[in-house]
Amino acid sequence: MKIATWNVNSLRVRLPQVVDWLEVHQPDILALQETKLSDEEFPQEAFGDRGYRAVYSGQKTYNGVAILCRQEPQDIVTDLPNLEDPQRRILGIRLGDICLLNLYVPNGSEVGSEKYVYKLDWLARVKDYLQEALAEYPKFIVLGDFNVAPGDGDVHNPEIWHETILCSTPEREALKKILDLGFHDSFRLFGQEGQSFSWWDYRGGAFRRNWGLRIDLILISKALVPKCTGCAIDKEPRCLQRPSDHAPVIATFA
Repeated sequence: MKIATWNVNSLRVRLPQVVDWLEVHQPDILALQETKLSDEEFPQEAFGDRGYRAVYSGQKTYNGVAILCRQEPQDIVTDLPNLEDPQRRILGIRLGDICLLNLYVPNGSEVGSEKYVYKLDWLARVKDYLQEALAEYPKFIVLGDFNVAPGDGDVHNPEIWHETILCSTPEREALKKILDLGFHDSFRLFGQEGQSFSWWDYRGGAFRRNWGLRIDLILISKALVPKCTGCAIDKEPRCLQRPSDHAPVIATFA
């Protein structure tokens, strides 16, 4: 089984890239963030023609999440019972005995801002939900754009990013509380090259210089760790014309 996550930063713009990527890599599941489409505009046929069922929760211009999968998804979740958020950032499904939660975590704007406080509360509520859900479904995957670099090894220059948004201690602690429920960062289960990132700013030649952050994650529960055979970042789509600022992350399972 192959599972991937990709913040496409507008599915309207990036649809041909996503379709081409699906045809090359053939994942069983692809979670998308920042689709930036209302549900009425979602291009179901483009994916259905290629054997994928699509579930989505979108809004015009901003945010939006979707999941493409080979199997028929069950128990679709677009809002958590303890988190009221008009922004479309959460989408969950069940496939057999495996649950999957696709997240587009708020950016937080800047440390100390109202949006930052909201981000920390948002992550705390997701953690509370996952704590209950994991007790019922031991095989659980949480993936997406977390807008948090887990550690200094996930940052091109930790000194520049020290205690700034995406890298502040409270954000990392909020992510760690989710991991402490029994989740593992699948990327770190395997030996990886240094300076491996999934996001690069459009400005300043950041991609060419590899000035990036690893903020796109696939977290897997303890029950799935023995099944995980690899995890990698595919930088190729970031080399295309008009790319997303994020690259896909792929985890494979036996």
